[in-house]
Amino acid sequence: MSPRFQTPPSGMDHAAFMATFGGIYEHSPWIAEAAWLARDGDNLDTVEGLHARMMKAVAAASHEARLKLICAHPDLAGRAAVRGELTAESRSEQAGAGLDQCSAEEFEAFQHLNGAYKAKFDFPFIVAVKGLDRQGILAAFRTRLEHSPAEEFDTAIHQINRIAGFRLAALAQNTQT
Repeated sequence: MSPRFQTPPSGMDHAAFMATFGGIYEHSPWIAEAAWLARDGDNLDTVEGLHARMMKAVAAASHEARLKLICAHPDLAGRAAVRGELTAESRSEQAGAGLDQCSAEEFEAFQHLNGAYKAKFDFPFIVAVKGLDRQGILAAFRTRLEHSPAEEFDTAIHQINRIAGFRLAALAQNTQT
């Protein structure tokens, strides 16, 4: 059974729902808004239900909107991290993978791969870092640089949806304690 939120989303007003879930997808509150508009009874009260509704909103969006969603994500171990400009969620996720502890060589590798990836695909590399370490992320970078643009676009959206699922699960867990 999918975890439930302590405060059921079905009982929230619009402002509370958006304050709670508007940041699940990086700088893209339109996804939470679409989920809110598509609510039906208690279909958003579980992590699985809300995540499914949000993924449906992403899938229904135009290619341009999905590209903007991809581009809303920061580079891994990138300049935004160095400048302290990441969202709290991204900062925590990157730190959890040890990206805030890169050696000079690892930081250089991330910078090089970020540049090569953006040059090829024209959007940032996105991976759900939960359960990965720096070496695993660098390996994924190298592998995915071999993808076609269409394959990588789909992979980026898949990874964004995974990130959202992890964020929703963490939010539900944090409200249970």
